[in-house]
Amino acid sequence: MNATLVADRRDHPPREEKAGSLTGTLSLFRFALRRDRVLIPAWALGVGGMAAYFAAVIPLAYPNQAALQTRANIMKDPSGALLTGPGYGLENYTFGAMVTNEILGMLAVAAALMSIFLITRHTRAEEESGRAELIRAGVVGRRAPLAAAILTLLTANAAIGATLAAGLLGSGLAFPDTLAVSAGMALVGLVFGGVAAVTAQLSEHSRTASGMAGAALALAFLLRGIGDSQSVGGSALSWFSPIAWAQQTRAFTDLRWWPLVLCVALFAVLLTVAVVLTTRRDFGAGLLPARSGRGSARAFLVHPVGLILRMERGSIAGWSVGLVAFAVLTGSMGEGIVESFEAQPQLAAVFGQGAGGDVLRATLASFTAYFAMAVAVYAVISVNRLRAEESDGRTGAILAASVSRPRWLLSSLLVTTLGSTVMLLLIGIGLGTGAGMSVGDPALAADFALAGLVYLPLVLGFAGLAALSYGILRAGTWWVWLILVSAIIVGLYGPLLNLPDAVANAEPFGLMPRVPAESLDPVPVTVAALAALLLIGAGAAAFRRRDLEAG
Repeated sequence: MNATLVADRRDHPPREEKAGSLTGTLSLFRFALRRDRVLIPAWALGVGGMAAYFAAVIPLAYPNQAALQTRANIMKDPSGALLTGPGYGLENYTFGAMVTNEILGMLAVAAALMSIFLITRHTRAEEESGRAELIRAGVVGRRAPLAAAILTLLTANAAIGATLAAGLLGSGLAFPDTLAVSAGMALVGLVFGGVAAVTAQLSEHSRTASGMAGAALALAFLLRGIGDSQSVGGSALSWFSPIAWAQQTRAFTDLRWWPLVLCVALFAVLLTVAVVLTTRRDFGAGLLPARSGRGSARAFLVHPVGLILRMERGSIAGWSVGLVAFAVLTGSMGEGIVESFEAQPQLAAVFGQGAGGDVLRATLASFTAYFAMAVAVYAVISVNRLRAEESDGRTGAILAASVSRPRWLLSSLLVTTLGSTVMLLLIGIGLGTGAGMSVGDPALAADFALAGLVYLPLVLGFAGLAALSYGILRAGTWWVWLILVSAIIVGLYGPLLNLPDAVANAEPFGLMPRVPAESLDPVPVTVAALAALLLIGAGAAAFRRRDLEAG
């Protein structure tokens, strides 16, 4: 018997001996790749395909140097730098410089979001669900799950960098500069993957960990935007953002590699911090202590709307603060927009007719549409969280009480509607307030206070698509994101992509009236509202008829 115990301990050493080891890392890495065999290629092909399409259509949209210089004049405006990049090479604008200034930042944000979701999915979410505990019961080292997640992160960002490089090289761009752009985007993804690895140690909930990492990404984008809008080429503030480091390589203008070293160094620091923190916390817990709950629940938590609102309040607050801060900052560029159009009247056609205040209102109305796209992303994410509630078994427990399936789904959609309404109101107020302070016209705040609500039916239409996909369940959510992302790309980059008129005219955000620059047309708003109601009803009917996913 003693011999059997000794052999068993030799084959299965106690956890204290395994603590800090990397045993099982490669097995977990292969398992992660198996789980993400669709997700990683989809991200890589999406980014690479977007770059390839840009490479194909930009020469058609801007066939000569005069056309490129017209685009460069737009980029000289502070609002252009705020949304895109520092503005290198504007004196002799080229296709390559356009990629670095206008495309790299957007692709870097996409890589960062993928990295945040990837790390949280394979670390904190696994502990929260209990699956990591089952894995750790075997011969698996304490640091193996994090190490496997980091290897997956490296693989995913390498795949995205490779597809981006292939798309740009296919257009004939120089190899060294293309390599710098691709490496910069991948390194930004690694940096924010490192941020997520740290936040996964701080919080015991995956949603909070992703939220903190997402807030860091939003702050980085905001710092880059403010810094780049202060002066051409960026200011000292720009250097506080990893996104700016990728753009500061000055690819296709005056290539320099050393800013990428900052990304590598920060990733190494974040990774070291995450590894150290794994040994300073209990398994399944976070370093930040969870706040003790009340002895008895408040009355409103008994109702589905109150319960969902309580779970979503942090997300609504985070999105609202970020959007309103960015809206005020965007609106504060109003004086610069007016001055640019007065100095260059040919640019007025990009945003509207006339000059001065009319063009300013038309421009701010266009920005309202862009912010509405972000609210639509929130709405889809909010509805999709129902899937996590169901897979974790909480939905089944709620439906076992006196709550019907339609009531549960509609309660979630009501909270999504409330959150979207608050965000759209704050966006309009923020844009109008920022612009009013910039040009000395306080009336702008009142004019734009309700402008964002025009897009509420359209936002709810995308929420209805998410509800329908949840009701069907087996169809997945990829098609909802495909429709939304396609609408956003066409809405943001339609003129740049030189799309056919039929495609450009069908873009849903462009169909909404640009209030207050133009009068309110009730037809598209009513159609969007009816479509949203139809989709929500179809989703509720589908959810009522299907089986619940096993928790």
